[in-house]
Amino acid sequence: MRVEPFRIEVPQAQLEDLRARLARSRLPSQVADAGWDYGANLGYLRELRDYWLEAYDWRVHEAELNRWPQFLADIDGCKLHYLHARAAREDALTLVLTHGWPGSVYEFHKVIEPLTHPERHGGDARDAFHVIVPSLTGYGWSEPWPARGCDIRMVAERQVKLLRGLGIARYGVQGGDWGGLVSPYMALIDPAAVLGVHLNMCSTASTDDAEEARAQGVMPGRSSISREYYFEHRGYAVIQSLKPDQLAYALNDSPLGLAAWIVQSFYAWSDIGGDLESRFSKDELITNVMIYWLTESMPSAMRLYKESMLTRRFGPPEAYVSTPTAVALFKDIPRPKRAWAEKLYNIARWTEMPSGGHFAALEEPALLVDDIRAFFRTLR
Repeated sequence: MRVEPFRIEVPQAQLEDLRARLARSRLPSQVADAGWDYGANLGYLRELRDYWLEAYDWRVHEAELNRWPQFLADIDGCKLHYLHARAAREDALTLVLTHGWPGSVYEFHKVIEPLTHPERHGGDARDAFHVIVPSLTGYGWSEPWPARGCDIRMVAERQVKLLRGLGIARYGVQGGDWGGLVSPYMALIDPAAVLGVHLNMCSTASTDDAEEARAQGVMPGRSSISREYYFEHRGYAVIQSLKPDQLAYALNDSPLGLAAWIVQSFYAWSDIGGDLESRFSKDELITNVMIYWLTESMPSAMRLYKESMLTRRFGPPEAYVSTPTAVALFKDIPRPKRAWAEKLYNIARWTEMPSGGHFAALEEPALLVDDIRAFFRTLR
């Protein structure tokens, strides 16, 4: 495996093109008092666009991301991007943090240093990790797989190859959204190497008992997704699972359209009480969108839905995960019972969090970090 150092250095011409597109953006009409019920709110997107044009500075966030060493690894002829932040302790356990859609490596910017240097954040230096944060295949600066068939298991296989290529024989995995599936699949693929699995989104089957499902607030059947998500928010997933390339033309051409598609999910899936900026600053929302825009990766990112649906891996893992598993249960799309999770995972820790939603590393970084530390402390 060939590995080369990497820095994010976006050409100024690309930023000027973005600015021109934003300035020319055409806002749609919206019915009175629509709020967020029809999709991204017009008033908020106008406000976000104006801030993007007048106050946002990509170079500040580019420098922030470049604080951590980054690399491109050639795996089977396709480059995989990752951050590699090391602890002061050489013998620290490596922890792989895997993001999802519509997130990015930036999703972890609040937790990387507390995990690598806990002594700087009120923690114990003995809990330090070396942290690796890959961009999922086809996301961010990771190249898209050029052929059919790159489903969620293949994404996990490529990340296992990365760890093997780096000579890391023992490590932990953590993730939510797609990362909540990549992490268990990494444990299934390489059980001797993966010490523990920590999930802030746990995919399980539901129950066939309609009353039990309703009491839990989920749909009965193959996946324990919430009723609210099923009836109000899954339209994006249907489109991305069936005809992702049809949508790709629009999202790859309009930065404001891309922002609307992404920000709607941050609004719908987070524990915000109707106030998006109670959890996320405009800078955070825009920086995450910028990663998709600057790398033109939304088309390949969406294809992961179709590829995983075709192989029937869009859902709980296909086999029992015997690796010790911790679940930090935030307010999220799946709402499993522990008994349901125990049919699929070797549950060693189950924590029901008091607050926070789908984007746990951004919404409740301290709660997430504390739970990760507590779990892996029992395994070392």
